[in-house]
Amino acid sequence: MTYAPVIVTQADVEQAWRSLMRPLGWTRTSTWLMLVGPDDRPLPHLTEIEDCGGPPPPGGADRLGELLAGLVRGALPPGVRVAFLRSRPGAGLADDDDRAWARTLLAAAQVAGLRSEVVHLATDVDVLPLPVDEPALPAGA
Repeated sequence: MTYAPVIVTQADVEQAWRSLMRPLGWTRTSTWLMLVGPDDRPLPHLTEIEDCGGPPPPGGADRLGELLAGLVRGALPPGVRVAFLRSRPGAGLADDDDRAWARTLLAAAQVAGLRSEVVHLATDVDVLPLPVDEPALPAGA
């Protein structure tokens, strides 16, 4: 059976990631890519990009954007959009690397001409939206 929820709102995206990423618990940092069709249902393949620890590489948005653009030019139907999730070991709120990756992923979608959903973060304990403009908390907060 294929997992095919209807994804219209940010809450729908979050629920889809919560369902797809169970059980939580990560040994490495990855970026996950889900394509959502014009019928608001995910396409049947989920893609994992491994070894995404630390900050994004220089030019990463352009390289990933070009890869996504190639998919768009290929067999994807018009109106496809992309949802990204960053998974990493540990707990807590988003850190500077998480937010940098979110900005890079959103920029890659722009390069490809794809609409993007809110980027999400999966840690060992939760799945949550990853706002790119959330200020860092002061040390000890």
